[in-house]
Amino acid sequence: MQARSSWINGPALKDVLETLVLTIVLFVLINTLTVRYEVQSVSMEPTLHEGQYLIISRLAYRYQPPQRGDIIVLHPPSSSADTIPYIKRLVGLPGDQIEVHDGRVWVNGRALNEPYISGPPIYSGSWVLGANEYFVLGDNRNNSSDSHAWGSINPDAIIGKAFFRYWPPSQIGAFPSYTYASQMENNHEP
Repeated sequence: MQARSSWINGPALKDVLETLVLTIVLFVLINTLTVRYEVQSVSMEPTLHEGQYLIISRLAYRYQPPQRGDIIVLHPPSSSADTIPYIKRLVGLPGDQIEVHDGRVWVNGRALNEPYISGPPIYSGSWVLGANEYFVLGDNRNNSSDSHAWGSINPDAIIGKAFFRYWPPSQIGAFPSYTYASQMENNHEP
């Protein structure tokens, strides 16, 4: 019995408790700063596919506003019966005029260069965003429930920014990010 009680009072117990406390602290910290997300639709193909797992930063927009081209996870619109968060690409920022026609997306009269989409949109429409509104589209433009169908979103709907894919193992890593400021074509709407 003496050997057992010395283990309980000895350095081994201290090591186990330190490891347990560190594990709990890391778990809470990681789950406070990030969200794990499973892609559950085809709306972001070819960029993201069903069954992929991503890490979403909850803090990405704490010190800087969302940027055009970011892939974000958001709460479904209130008009939807869905409870599973959506994943979309941020296309329009507050105050922007968004138009979709001729198979292109136009922001403030300039066509976006979008090499990541599955095909040109076959729908058309025009939206003017308010001072606190964002416009999101899926990369699979013709098979996505997004702002072209249900309108703009407000910042409270944004859960966070997708930045890292951790499943499947063959595709672990960050996925391409696009900055439209340098990619918007200089031509104007016809």
